[in-house]
Amino acid sequence: MAEYEAVIGLETHIQLNTRSKVFCACKADSWEDAPNTNICPVCTGLPGVLPVFNKEVAKKAVILAEAVHAAVQPVSCFDRKNYFYPDLPKGYQISQFDMPLARGGIIDLPIPASADPAGKGYTCRVRINRLHIEEDAGKTKNDGQQRLVDFNRCGVPLVEMVTEPDLRTADEAAQYLIRLRQLLRWLGISDADMEKGNLRCDANVSIRLKGSDVLNQKTEIKNVNSIDAVRDAIRKEIERQKRDVEEGKTIEAWTLEWDEDTGTLRKMRSKETEADYRYFREPDLLPLEISPEWKAEILVGFPEGPLERRLRFMSDYKLPKYDADILTLERGLSDYFEKTAKAYAGETKKVSNWLMNDVLRMVNDQGLNPAEMKLTPEYLAELISLVDAGTINITTGKALLQQINESGKAPKALVEEQGLAQVTDDSAIRAACQKVVDTNPNEVAAFKAGKETLMGWFVGQVMREMKGKADAKLVAQILKELLS
Repeated sequence: MAEYEAVIGLETHIQLNTRSKVFCACKADSWEDAPNTNICPVCTGLPGVLPVFNKEVAKKAVILAEAVHAAVQPVSCFDRKNYFYPDLPKGYQISQFDMPLARGGIIDLPIPASADPAGKGYTCRVRINRLHIEEDAGKTKNDGQQRLVDFNRCGVPLVEMVTEPDLRTADEAAQYLIRLRQLLRWLGISDADMEKGNLRCDANVSIRLKGSDVLNQKTEIKNVNSIDAVRDAIRKEIERQKRDVEEGKTIEAWTLEWDEDTGTLRKMRSKETEADYRYFREPDLLPLEISPEWKAEILVGFPEGPLERRLRFMSDYKLPKYDADILTLERGLSDYFEKTAKAYAGETKKVSNWLMNDVLRMVNDQGLNPAEMKLTPEYLAELISLVDAGTINITTGKALLQQINESGKAPKALVEEQGLAQVTDDSAIRAACQKVVDTNPNEVAAFKAGKETLMGWFVGQVMREMKGKADAKLVAQILKELLS
């Protein structure tokens, strides 16, 4: 076969986490509501009703545009996008066409070595064509011979973000969604859960001979509800197009549906063009004006981005790339690390170790929000300092994490209340070590015969004897002396 490359562009529909819908007062988050219980005359398109724009939608859309370096337009307009599906009660969708909220922008994707055929890793820059606001449609499902319609999602606020055809592999497309999901949660403007429909993706895929700059006929993949499924669907469509081209077949502009159960693509319909939608201005809504003053007000407190913070953690705190990657996956964890690092006087790598090995496990296992934990960054810094000073050993320190988070008490106070201070008295530790040696002659004989791995067992017995309070290093030192 000739050598081909894929040309991929993504259209993502992002559900904004506003309290109400975009043009009415109905609740926006209706994931768990019974069908058709979160609707009103406006979002179901009954005759004579008028839409009222939700300003919070504009605010969150402007924040996203700023984060991807898009140019927010001073004036944008709403349009009617006409098509006839059972889940679109008005027969049209209120969207934006020729005058969108924002144009341009970029997202840089660090592609890991595992996804790079050369094994080195690289950065892929994806250009954004446009961002526009629109309302969601409802949803349908099959029930035997019936087709049921749920209008709860009608009017839910969306931002559609369209990329240029800058992606070349299914892995790059998956990485784009991973970074976009991270950014949306970081900004606090969307839950970005693909399984709940908070983030949906349509992929436009074509192929061409490697080295060519021609844009060939593309197909569109819809109904994909996970990042892994997006990767799989794109890979299969690339391979199909390669086979068809090699067999002399023509690639037609079809809209394809991904079947999650069978892992296959099937044709839904021929792909619509802009002319099919018969766009025209929405007569019931005024143009949306974003003045410089309002934009500045919206962007007060705009946060540092996750990739920028990752680089800063590596430069300012001297963290390894792996640590910086983990600690900037979520903004809450990232903020927690930085506050702890500022409160702790020692090496920040220790803070990173405690967070990634112990605190993060507790957060994930118990579904905790770092910002709401009683184990505050200041308390964690105090706990690590107590271990550094030898006041408590590291085993006691780790055991205290849960107690601090449950009680909200300071580490030092808990150590004093429970008498957890580390025993460093040589005579007390020596007595406990001698007792363990004297009462375990078989293990002593085995150790002296060359089974040196028993040293860990001896240390554990002494620590148990001293209720975990002994200085483990001193215990090992004394045992080595006695056993020699």
